[in-house]
Amino acid sequence: MQPWLSFIIAAVAALALTPLARIVSRRFGFLDDPGHRKIHAEPMPLLGGVAVFAAVVVGVLAAGPAVVVEDGRHLAGILGGAALALALGLVDDRRDLKAGPKLAGQFLIALVAVAGGLRVTLFIPVPAIQWLLTVLWLVTVMNALNFMDNMDGLCPGVGAICALIFGGIAMAHDQLLAATLAAATAGGLLGFLPWNFPRAKIFLGDGGSHLTGFLLGALALLPSYYQHRDPSPTLLPVLIPLIVLALPLFDLVAVMWQRWRRGAPVYIGDTSHISHRFVRLGLSPVAAVMVLYSLTLVLGFGAVVLLWAPAWVAALVVAQTLGVLGVVTALQYFGARRNANSR
Repeated sequence: MQPWLSFIIAAVAALALTPLARIVSRRFGFLDDPGHRKIHAEPMPLLGGVAVFAAVVVGVLAAGPAVVVEDGRHLAGILGGAALALALGLVDDRRDLKAGPKLAGQFLIALVAVAGGLRVTLFIPVPAIQWLLTVLWLVTVMNALNFMDNMDGLCPGVGAICALIFGGIAMAHDQLLAATLAAATAGGLLGFLPWNFPRAKIFLGDGGSHLTGFLLGALALLPSYYQHRDPSPTLLPVLIPLIVLALPLFDLVAVMWQRWRRGAPVYIGDTSHISHRFVRLGLSPVAAVMVLYSLTLVLGFGAVVLLWAPAWVAALVVAQTLGVLGVVTALQYFGARRNANSR
């Protein structure tokens, strides 16, 4: 029951701490001013990520010493990296960091996680390659969730769904640390969500989106998807993290590709994200976010099936994932055409 206890405590903590974060945001000037590409009419508090981080820490500690004793090195690396991810985002919120220093900070944060023992292995027995893949994975996921924080409720809602799926996988394999951390992450994000959706009273900020991306990237690495003692019929369970996080990763790649084709800097924000294109197709912002929640659930449940599926079912899951992304691509195309025709 420890993961569920962590979930409940983190959710209650985030729900209670977020109003305090709003007050502190206004007191110290952590505000997002209205402007181009922004729909809010007044300065919006940006310290939602601080409330989420505090809630996650409280939720993990509430699970008791068993979690720390089981794997203190991993826990220290993850919580240390999460604190640094939050700090980097807060600096970016305050000073609007350039792309170079921001990317350098993300690599440093990923190296902290590597020092804590997190690894992407992919059955490659070469430590240097594992370290490199781990750093690239964490930096990519941090940027993907940072990009996805473009509409009220989108980043925390998608993040909570992904965390719950990773937590369920960890519980199925009796992995206490991963299950507890996933439950606390989901609880913290869901406790924050009522303050951010359907109408935001506070934002996660870059601090919160970096934090969410780092935690999800780390959670994707903690569970063992392929059990040698009781192997899956195929090696496809190693694709589970990619499928669970398929929408944020797809949005990151698609947006960067579109910006590059236009000759625009890939790090300068715009309205070419999946959520924006759904709105241009006629959905309300709330409906667009709910559709993306639903697609994340569909992909996530399909990913879980890979743990036990025979080869032909696993192939269907992969085909389903490609089909969902294909539909999203088509909708993006029609959204772009509708926007062009309306000019």
